[in-house]
Amino acid sequence: MNPQRNGRNTGTGALWALILLGILYLGLVFVMPSLTDVSLLDGSIGVVLGLFICSRPAGNAVDMLFYERGAFRRLTSGWGGIGWLALNLLVLFIGWLVIVSGAMRFAGRAV
Repeated sequence: MNPQRNGRNTGTGALWALILLGILYLGLVFVMPSLTDVSLLDGSIGVVLGLFICSRPAGNAVDMLFYERGAFRRLTSGWGGIGWLALNLLVLFIGWLVIVSGAMRFAGRAV
């Protein structure tokens, strides 16, 4: 695997797909009282899905911080880099919402 020089190993299309997946799950959880009728399984699905959604932007942050020095400064110098950072933060936020939703179902409470 050969990471790109600017530290961005996940394109915006993949990040938008993760946002869509998280919103789809949250919508399903909001509409349906239970996905599988087993709160332990419902919660596990939510937590694992949320961790998967958060893994891409977290990996991007690690790449940006440790792969190449000064990458953060170059990214924040233009609107393209700031937009990419904002998209990563949005994906992290939606992933966090999915994790919290799954944890609440894991504990046996409806969201």
